[in-house]
Amino acid sequence: MGELRFERLYGTGLGQRLDDIARLRMTVFREWPYLYEGDHEYERRFLQIYVDSQRSFALSVLDGDAVVGVTTAMPLADEEPEIRQPFVDAGLDVGRVFYFAESVLLPAYRGKGLYRQFFREREAHAGSFGAYDHVAFCAVQRPDDHPMKPAGHQPLDPVWRHFGYEPRPELVAYFPWPDIGEREETEKPLQFWLKALG
Repeated sequence: MGELRFERLYGTGLGQRLDDIARLRMTVFREWPYLYEGDHEYERRFLQIYVDSQRSFALSVLDGDAVVGVTTAMPLADEEPEIRQPFVDAGLDVGRVFYFAESVLLPAYRGKGLYRQFFREREAHAGSFGAYDHVAFCAVQRPDDHPMKPAGHQPLDPVWRHFGYEPRPELVAYFPWPDIGEREETEKPLQFWLKALG
């Protein structure tokens, strides 16, 4: 592992990293609890929304020339309808929320403070516009007795609370994807966590 460096991209600039983001999503999201059976072409199409958002942001972590981690963010109003809908249903102003999408980091680079930097830089980007009241992300919900849950798994809930985020049980999105080894997509619940800006 060499000296890590960071790359910040905005709006259309994210286009140069779509393949790296897709690769990292497919690698990291195969782990519990996402268990995501990825498809690169689907990922490319899915991630185009970041390029199309004028206020999107990505922070990449590079070890040499290799991208080993990335985190992204964009206004919730620019996100997919499935992500926006729980806020609409709850009567919240979608235009006042900045959405934090993925934070994906290869295992060898975890535990080095990068996750904290991911949150810090996304929050700073969202706050720079002076137009948003809250930042939010969502996390997939799996039953405790799921057969693929690793022994001794520790959820990240205490970490997210430490960063100032609170779960919102009334805000749940449903997204379909195939689990590892499956061909058919099934809907998964993703619960939102929110933090007030400022």
